[in-house]
Amino acid sequence: MSEVTIYTTPTCTYCTQAKAYFRQKGVPYTEKDVSVDRQAAYEMVRMTQQQGVPVIRIGNEVIIGFDRRRIEKVLSSASAGKPTLGVAVADSSRIALEHGVVPIFGAYVGRVAPGSAGERAGLRPRDIITEVNMRPVRNAEDLEKAMEGMASGGRVSLVWVRGQETQRAEVSL
Repeated sequence: MSEVTIYTTPTCTYCTQAKAYFRQKGVPYTEKDVSVDRQAAYEMVRMTQQQGVPVIRIGNEVIIGFDRRRIEKVLSSASAGKPTLGVAVADSSRIALEHGVVPIFGAYVGRVAPGSAGERAGLRPRDIITEVNMRPVRNAEDLEKAMEGMASGGRVSLVWVRGQETQRAEVSL
């Protein structure tokens, strides 16, 4: 089982729900209260580029908010040993709207795990993944769906936007 960390605040109802969910499922987790732990708050912002809680990290995957369906997918993938890109993503259109800019649809990269397939492909924080194996990626969920059928050692073709440029790479998982 992958390590689970939840970044919380005491007044966050979704944080309370997430902790109850993990307790109910018997999934051990580490809680980091960002309202009193400055290092944890810095770590969370560095990882996601935002300040909202809860942020849930399961292994190399990061989930922003209490998205039960996505948590279940990541937990089942982690227990099945499914390969990942090792990137923390959010819906790029939502991030763009929060910053008042024109949205680009895709999976916004908040963090890239060292040594991960994402790092080997050349992904960086703030990139927007728009395609996986010629399959369009409009949001974080599309990226998860595109990765579902992948096998360890398999190759994945990625397309992403960095600033005004489109980048491409192929990497082994």
